[in-house]
Amino acid sequence: MVLAEVCGATGSDHEIRVVELPPDVHLAINALQMVVMKGIDLIIFTDLDGSLLDYATYSFEAAYPALQEIERRGIPLVLCTSKTRAEVECYRRALNNRHPFVVENGGAAFIPKGYFAFAYPYQRKIAGYYVIETGSPYSQLVAALKMARKDSGVKAVGFSDLSAEEVARLTGLPLKKACLAKEREYDEPFFVDESEEEAERMKALLRERGFLCMRGGRFDHLTGCNDKGRAVSTLTELFRQASGRVRTVGIGDSQNDLPMLQAVDIPILVQRIDGKYDQTVRIPNLIRAQGIGPYGWRTAVLELLVRED
Repeated sequence: MVLAEVCGATGSDHEIRVVELPPDVHLAINALQMVVMKGIDLIIFTDLDGSLLDYATYSFEAAYPALQEIERRGIPLVLCTSKTRAEVECYRRALNNRHPFVVENGGAAFIPKGYFAFAYPYQRKIAGYYVIETGSPYSQLVAALKMARKDSGVKAVGFSDLSAEEVARLTGLPLKKACLAKEREYDEPFFVDESEEEAERMKALLRERGFLCMRGGRFDHLTGCNDKGRAVSTLTELFRQASGRVRTVGIGDSQNDLPMLQAVDIPILVQRIDGKYDQTVRIPNLIRAQGIGPYGWRTAVLELLVRED
């Protein structure tokens, strides 16, 4: 059951406030045992900005009914986003979410210690998580963007070039949240102050040098050889080992969600802020949800669960 909401960008800050405290709250705390003891057959992977979260306010209030039903049914909700670990942990607390999560366009998957009752490979342990890393170090990405900018002559601006105050102005985030957005480890958001042709010329140069460029809801993203799809596939295999049978759902809104949607059994695309669907996301069996962001998210999830009954 949802316990808290992150206040929207209309205030001076995003504060986590309690909105509901159900009597069975302690059952949610046992989500880790659920995977091992009960077994599961459905997992939902979801993007955040523009999908579960409103594009402008960063609120998930519109998705409450679907979130509550997901928790009632014991369905793992895995956040899979371009946001940083610091940002995701804030939303996990607000959602009372204790499941694994994926950060920075698949740069790493964070699995709470004890979540799976078997051994699996990981790269490091940190703050209560086992971390499966596939992303390149942030310093390498920053250096690559600067070199490509110099070699191409294209005016590109990365998060590393911006102060927290500037990030706040660009994103609509309050300052504290903008600071969390700058705590990057595997992904450099950037934008180009020139024509689309010039932007593509610089991106082509980066691709030639072994990097990936993907379009998100607000920015382009520079990464190593990682994407959301690889991280989703890795976690799906772990869930299969834990329960023996798994069907996966993916929900997104942008080009950088395409690898995730390709990796799941049931891909769902929600409408963007302008009411349109991202035309670069084209895959077989794609479900186009009716509704923008969390409204489409709610509709698609509830309709899916009705079909599951």
